Amino acid sequence: MRRRLAAAFIVPALMLTAACGGGDDDKKESSDSASASPSTEGAPKPVDAADPMPSVAGDAGKKPQITVPKGEPSGKFVVRTLTEGTGPVVQKSDTVVTKYTGKVWKSGKELTPGSYDDKGQPLMVTPNNPETLPMFAEAVAGKKIGSRVLVVAPPAAAFGAQGSQQLEIGPTDNLVFVMDLDRLMPKKADGTQASLPADLPQIKADKEEPAEIKIPKNDPPKELVAKTLIEGKGPEVKSGQTVYMQYSGAAWKINEGKDKATLFDSSWKAGKPFMTAIGQGQVIEGWDKGLVGKKVGDRVLLVIPPEQAYKDQDKGADLPANSTLVFVVDILEAV
Repeated sequence: MRRRLAAAFIVPALMLTAACGGGDDDKKESSDSASASPSTEGAPKPVDAADPMPSVAGDAGKKPQITVPKGEPSGKFVVRTLTEGTGPVVQKSDTVVTKYTGKVWKSGKELTPGSYDDKGQPLMVTPNNPETLPMFAEAVAGKKIGSRVLVVAPPAAAFGAQGSQQLEIGPTDNLVFVMDLDRLMPKKADGTQASLPADLPQIKADKEEPAEIKIPKNDPPKELVAKTLIEGKGPEVKSGQTVYMQYSGAAWKINEGKDKATLFDSSWKAGKPFMTAIGQGQVIEGWDKGLVGKKVGDRVLLVIPPEQAYKDQDKGADLPANSTLVFVVDILEAV
């Protein structure tokens, strides 16, 4: 299967495979991520222009036409707003849904598929995520949604001295991107949360932070529970899509003397949404079965029996063997 180009631009975190949470032994690089983290320490500060400069034609919202000038690039890191949008200013903690077209300066080769090409996908950019390449972080931070931005990135602002074998980018290649800042990804599900019966965990998730989960004293259900707490307005999540989520997870066990469960994992603590292919065995079975068919914008309570989670694996004090798992999942985007 061909990798999606947008996913290849993401510097790999240690993504969770047959689990969401747990120790380092349960983690590996996502199959949709680049094969190695670039060394971009000491990336240069961007400037507005440096001769020679590429030219860009085409209306905002449509695929831009990039003309790379002959000759060598300046070697400077350039970030220039071509068209300023009218939306909110992007904060460093925001995640921006962008559309992009990219080229390699030296060869003029277009990086395909870009967002405007057939089967192309948007690129999600979180500026303060340490895994975000400087060329993308600087392209969106402080800009307004709706803007079109030109980026000329030397290796130090892109993939570093090793380049990217996957994208056929050499160690000395300068890259040119035009990025359209389409919209902000929501930080959490928006709406009134449905009430829950007393025999299910009670959820408090009204802030942009890990949810509070209160476990009832009755035994957990034997079957998978996938209850929509807030109904989103987006499309249904399909198997094989890459889904962006915020989640909190706890084991179903009583914490005597405490009002809320101890979380064994939370994407909120990482400071960025969690992304994974869904319905493809990249996460525990309960996630694949419980989230496919839900909608973008949903908040979902998952109660997952051990057979669809970690089974008899002991993951420590907060996640003992044969645990029923409880997750609160906000589905933010699916592409």
